Amino acid sequence: MATRRKALAASSLAVALAFTAACGGGGDKGGDGNKKGSGFNAAVSSVVNPSDKKGGTLNLYSSADLDSWDPARTYYAWGFNMHRLYSRTLVAYDGKVGKDGLKLVPDLASAEAEISDDGKKYTYKLRDGLKFEDGTPITSKDIKYGIQRVFATDVISGGPTYLIDFLDQGQGYKGPYKDSDPDKLGLKSIQTPDDKTIVFTLAKPFADFPYLLAMPGGAPVPRAKDTGAQYGSKPVSSGPYKIKTYEPNKKIIFERNENWDPATDPFRKALPDVIDLTLGANADDIDNRLLAGSADLDVGQTGVSAAARTKIVGDESLKANTDNPTTGFIRYVSIQTKVAPFDNVECRRAVHYAADKTALQTARGGPVAGGDIGTNMLPPNIAGHDPNLDPYNTKSGKPQIDKAKEALAKCGKPDGFKTVIAVRNNKPAEVKTAEALQASLKAVGIDAAIEQSDGAQFFSTTIGTPSNVQKKGYGLAIAGWGADFQTAYGYLQILVDGRAIKPAGNNNYAELNDPEINSLIDKSLEATDPAESARIWGEINAKVMDQAVMMPMVYDKALNYRNPRLTNVYVHDAFGMVDFQALGVSDGK
Repeated sequence: MATRRKALAASSLAVALAFTAACGGGGDKGGDGNKKGSGFNAAVSSVVNPSDKKGGTLNLYSSADLDSWDPARTYYAWGFNMHRLYSRTLVAYDGKVGKDGLKLVPDLASAEAEISDDGKKYTYKLRDGLKFEDGTPITSKDIKYGIQRVFATDVISGGPTYLIDFLDQGQGYKGPYKDSDPDKLGLKSIQTPDDKTIVFTLAKPFADFPYLLAMPGGAPVPRAKDTGAQYGSKPVSSGPYKIKTYEPNKKIIFERNENWDPATDPFRKALPDVIDLTLGANADDIDNRLLAGSADLDVGQTGVSAAARTKIVGDESLKANTDNPTTGFIRYVSIQTKVAPFDNVECRRAVHYAADKTALQTARGGPVAGGDIGTNMLPPNIAGHDPNLDPYNTKSGKPQIDKAKEALAKCGKPDGFKTVIAVRNNKPAEVKTAEALQASLKAVGIDAAIEQSDGAQFFSTTIGTPSNVQKKGYGLAIAGWGADFQTAYGYLQILVDGRAIKPAGNNNYAELNDPEINSLIDKSLEATDPAESARIWGEINAKVMDQAVMMPMVYDKALNYRNPRLTNVYVHDAFGMVDFQALGVSDGK
């Protein structure tokens, strides 16, 4: 492998450039293919192969298991997408292509919330006919119980915890497992006056609140079937599919939930009879299966490998089955403030200056398959992003050796130092970026060893547990982040709010805890004007970059392949990937 790394990195850029030329710079449409509902990038702006045909098996693949199949614990982007198959929430992103998909529509709720005049109270009424997979009715109490599980971070850590931030309100609620209420429904800010009504009371107005309810953690959980930390092995379905079998890191098979009533569901199509997801497959093997037609989709949706790109560029028929969406992710390097010498801001800045961002971009797959060079920590599709914010002058892609050495001298390490780069072992592009970063840092005397870790546990445990980061000396970590919901708060808060640092399931990997940034986050919550909120988040972004705790590499794009037998294929803007719940198979097999 070592002899192929440089060759693969070099070929990535050549392939990406060839692909750009062949496809007119990655435009949204693909000539005659669009007339037939197909073609390069067709799924970004249209539905490819629309159909209502039911039946057959959808064959999905992933290079790793999901972080958790428990709706309260998952935090992978493709996990949010997969949960739409079996976890319903009060509101959900609509099943539509383009910006229409960003709209929240009532799901378990019969209508949008009734909001009090002061903006603090949200009242939802449930639809009629809602049932779990065992036929028992879904009630408001099941939704409240499911949300309360998010509070039990000592038992089921890992997922987003925004609901705690807005619903605890000083109660110190620790979740249903430590709840003294006889019904285990002791969270005071949620009331269930009857089985069809649920009322949320906030301490302060927060216009983004419905987005929090649309996350998987807002799904109902029947108390009688809750197995705590083991719930992810067999979660109870409220959606069109239920789990038939699950072998961790090997396979999960979904079958139809006979107690799901399509009349109660506003957007899910539920076309395949079976959804077969192979887990832990080799990334190159997935690509080979995709191109051969035995796999339908890679659920990671992070793009095909360099070898597959070479084949695609040379074959017009293959190219017609690919899409190149902007995913909304930033691929970045987290620089840990609690691991010496990165407790010194100048040592962190040295990394920014030393980085060869063109090499990092090439390792990701070049400008088409990898993305545009990133200069700050708000992606271009989020209000508050400033394209001119580039404090380390990195848009050119060139390393600044002299400035890096100046920063090293200021932090007391003129001859450099040793550190460790943590990276997932199941993502070849991420391993290649770690190698490219390693080479950049070597040029200024920073000797960075690379440690590859289990992909399934990487974010929840490897770098998501601060004590482990400090114990292992992970000074740097290759990471990626997409918005939990499409606002600046939904993107950046969890990464930079010092009050969000947790002993496990932590997402503020750098452990940034800056009082001024924390104060500005609070100020953003008081802003009722979206433009003012965006301005505040622009200020927060600038301060985060000044602290040098995260180094953006690219604003992510992914070249993904879709099996031509798939129907109803479109890129969902909320996830930056194909909407899994809409898919069918044209041949019924």
